[in-house]
Amino acid sequence: MAARKVLILEDESSIRSFVVINLKRAGYLPVEAETAAEAFAQMKRNPDIRVALLDIMLPDEGIDGFEVCRRLRAADEKLGIIMLTARTQEMDKVTGLMTGADDYVTKPFSPAELTARVDALYRRVGGDADADSGIIIRDPFTLNTRNRTLTKNSVRIKLTQVEYGVVKMFMENPGRALSREEILSTVWGNDTDAEIKIVDVNVRRLRMKLEDDPQNPAFITTVWGYGYKWGY
Repeated sequence: MAARKVLILEDESSIRSFVVINLKRAGYLPVEAETAAEAFAQMKRNPDIRVALLDIMLPDEGIDGFEVCRRLRAADEKLGIIMLTARTQEMDKVTGLMTGADDYVTKPFSPAELTARVDALYRRVGGDADADSGIIIRDPFTLNTRNRTLTKNSVRIKLTQVEYGVVKMFMENPGRALSREEILSTVWGNDTDAEIKIVDVNVRRLRMKLEDDPQNPAFITTVWGYGYKWGY
């Protein structure tokens, strides 16, 4: 079995050691970085890293975890990214998700919570191909479930693995109202500790990528007080 590599960008050595120990116990191969520069270098040296844990607050080098997230996401749309933060402000969580993160964990966190989040995300990005090899067409979109790609009018739309899961669920259920809870359990897993608002943030990101007018969505529409559906 190939090594299950996880990048850990954390400047506090005690926290980084804590994460490393627990990920090793869970069967992962941690790749450590103390600064943003080290993180980028580690990604180049280890292109098979599938998940990255990024601390928001980094040593003063003109770059924070949000910017690292942006750059990693721009370089690899399939990389799983979890933000680590000691902050509790709502805006920090939303900012992390909007810059391309898939999930976040607020310090202090338990070993069980951390490994559960990594396990769930790794399953989604771990390279296991979908059992089917079909094509789903919902004009003007075509979703290829074999290579996990989406096009609009034959133009490729880059998606994170979480976004792919949400889009696939919508396109497999056109016209059906899907509750936020159902989307959360299907895409993030039944054992997820993620909060329901992560669904709303991912829908917002998807609208920015898919809709001609994100403020007046025609494809992912809101079912007020319930959730969302594909189409009117």
